[in-house]
Amino acid sequence: MSLESVKNQMHSGAIYDPASADLADYQLACIQRVNEYNAIPASAEGVKLRAKKLKEMFEGIGEGCYIEPPFRANLGGTNVTFGSYVYANFNLTLVDDTKITVGDRTMIGPNVTIATACHPISPALREAGLQYNLPVKIGRNVWIGTGAIILPGVTVGDNSVIGAGSVVTKDVPSNVVAVGNPCRVLRPITEEDDKVYRRNVPIPKKVFDDFCK
Repeated sequence: MSLESVKNQMHSGAIYDPASADLADYQLACIQRVNEYNAIPASAEGVKLRAKKLKEMFEGIGEGCYIEPPFRANLGGTNVTFGSYVYANFNLTLVDDTKITVGDRTMIGPNVTIATACHPISPALREAGLQYNLPVKIGRNVWIGTGAIILPGVTVGDNSVIGAGSVVTKDVPSNVVAVGNPCRVLRPITEEDDKVYRRNVPIPKKVFDDFCK
């Protein structure tokens, strides 16, 4: 089967056999680009080189995005689209066998995994090496806390917060705080959240005026 045929299967949601020599060669080339990104030295020039490299690697990426190395992507970001000003901290893992979409100004904490690849429960099918993939969509202005895991097929709505260590198995609506394993909505985000920033510590008016108006 040709590489293009395998790619079509990868995005179809159907079960398929990923054991294609063409796909293996393609994946190795993608991983090499990730290795090159991670090897760029930390410097002002390195920041510019990383931004350029991400534009080469990703399916789509807006302005002002940055991923702290090291990061991993088994297809090198070729199925990943970031909006503008997305920031990801150390040890981001993208299992990007199909589409991962992240909206503008989303923040991703350290050690986060976003996965699209699934393997069947059937022992016989798993032994045969089959898999299927489901896309993940993360909205605009989302905060994904340290160590969270976003599983295949999940959508996270705009402005929501995913608590540290959460395992997100189902869609999360917009404008909520969601935590836990499995991740559940804890509470909505309300106007009160524009008044305090930490355990009832008020947001100084000058800070809000300078940064939010």
